[in-house]
Amino acid sequence: MPLLPNAVVAQSGGPTTVINASACGVIQTALASNKIGTIFGAVNGILGVLKEELFDFAAEGPDAIEMLRRTPAAAIGSCRYKLKDLTTSRSDYERILEVFKAHNIRYFFYAGGNDSMDTADKVNKLAAETGYELVSMGVPKTIDNDLAYTDHCPGYGSVAKYVATCAMEAGKDTEALYTTDTCTILEVMGRNAGWIAAATGLAARTPEDAPHLIYMPEAAFSWEKLVADVKEVHQRLGRIFIVVGEGLKDDKGNYVTADSGSFGKDSFGHQQLGGVADMLKVVIEKEVGIKARWNKLGTNQRSAMHFASLTDVNEAYQVGSKAVEHALAGENGKMVTLVRESGDIYTCTTGLAKLADVANGEKKVPREYINDAGNHITGAMREYVRPLVQGEAPITIGSDGLPVFVRFVRKLVEQKLPKYL
Repeated sequence: MPLLPNAVVAQSGGPTTVINASACGVIQTALASNKIGTIFGAVNGILGVLKEELFDFAAEGPDAIEMLRRTPAAAIGSCRYKLKDLTTSRSDYERILEVFKAHNIRYFFYAGGNDSMDTADKVNKLAAETGYELVSMGVPKTIDNDLAYTDHCPGYGSVAKYVATCAMEAGKDTEALYTTDTCTILEVMGRNAGWIAAATGLAARTPEDAPHLIYMPEAAFSWEKLVADVKEVHQRLGRIFIVVGEGLKDDKGNYVTADSGSFGKDSFGHQQLGGVADMLKVVIEKEVGIKARWNKLGTNQRSAMHFASLTDVNEAYQVGSKAVEHALAGENGKMVTLVRESGDIYTCTTGLAKLADVANGEKKVPREYINDAGNHITGAMREYVRPLVQGEAPITIGSDGLPVFVRFVRKLVEQKLPKYL
């Protein structure tokens, strides 16, 4: 009897609350299929493949794998290693296939965003070009919610639930102390798209509720408009709570915080951003004459398992499981998508999109989701995001009263190739 083909699961980019739930869906469905032999994890994404640093999930045990559903971040290990095109980085792609061949890996499941889908697509194309039988499937992941061809992205529902709640809670603090702490600015993630900032609008159930102003990259920002907006709200309420996305842009499309380029670029070639809330604080205190303070959630917003959306966790598991089902059914070079069904009651199914199409697309917050003034959301945005934050995902609590998360042993399998990198 011939050996069953093996599979590798890898994670890439910024971790999320539910990327491990997607990995759990892949692993458990692959194990149950009896059509795949060994299921490897690649330590730190595509870097783990290049370095031939692989471990066997079977050695971790079923309980550890199940705990992935209740563990944030990337338990297999993630990276921000950018593979260039096949012409300039062909040796990297060839090395990936060499590792796959050495371990009889015929299924490649890659969880990530645009760049990850691009990598999976290029590996798949080289495999086809060289005659190596390989199935590459993408599993969507990004808190930014900016992947094209999917209604929303796993990871977004949980970050939306968390940041909206943070705005509510910090907003109550501002309301209680508005005679001294008059203005609070909350900075959230979102390089090119304002989906995370927009989600905080759920917290504003009434005009008095925080946040009173929301600034997103999709609506051109100006300091003059900020000052006018702040003065209007402060005159009306005596206090103000502002949410701002880190990727805030001016009317020329330039990042507000990247004018000098002082933050440099990351390994993907993306402009490093930071400090937008502090900039708003300085301008508001000088031009409006009120005291301002700012909060920056940082990586907490993408790893808050204690308040994750149950809907998000379940859908993240679903896309991982479907990736395996589609791969075994003969699909290749695709990413699993989430498809929102029409109707009054929220239902979501899955679809497929070509890896190449996803890699070259980007989904911004539609103009109809932003109010005319460009400083808050509309009812359409509320209807879009509300179903995604429903339910509280269960977590395991230890005897010390704190959550229990899994950490894989990651005992590496024997390497068969010369070292690389």
